[in-house]
Amino acid sequence: MDASTIVMIIGAAITLAVVSWKSPEAASKGLDATAALFIEILPRMAAAFIIAGLIQAVVPQETIIRWMGHGSGLRGILIGMSLGSVTPGGPMTHFPIVASFFKLGVGVGPLVSYLTAWSLFGLQRIIMWEIPFLGIKVVATRFAASFFFPPLAGWLCELSWKKLHA
Repeated sequence: MDASTIVMIIGAAITLAVVSWKSPEAASKGLDATAALFIEILPRMAAAFIIAGLIQAVVPQETIIRWMGHGSGLRGILIGMSLGSVTPGGPMTHFPIVASFFKLGVGVGPLVSYLTAWSLFGLQRIIMWEIPFLGIKVVATRFAASFFFPPLAGWLCELSWKKLHA
C-alpha cells in the first residue's frame, strides 16, 4: 500500500468519525450514498481493470517501449496524443488503463500528451456534448486553439523528466 492510499484511508476514517460524532444520522446517510456510488462505479472500474490487465498481457512490452517509451520523441508524443483523443470514458475507467500503460514502459512525454489530449479532445465528448450545445464553429475554434497543448505538454514533461532523472 502506498502513502497516498494510506492518507486517503486515514482522511476517510477521520471524516467519518467527525461526522458520526456531530450527527450519526448524517453519517448514516453519507455511508448510504457511499454504497450507492460504489455499486454504480464498481462495474466500470472492474471493466477498466480487466482491460488494463489484458493490455499488459497482450501488447508486447517491447512494442510499447519502441513506439511510446522514454526517448520515443515526437513520434511517441503524437501517438499518445492520437490515442488520448479517441479513448472514451471518464477518470474512473480511464486511469487504470493509463497506469497500465505507464507500467508497460510508456514514457512520461507520451503519457502526458495522452492525458492532455484525453482531457481536451475526448472525441465522444465533442460529438455528444460540445457540437450539439456549442455548435461546430465554437468547437472547431476551441480545437484549433488548443491543438498544440498535448504535444507541448508532453515535450515539456519529457524535458523535465530527463532533468530530474539525469
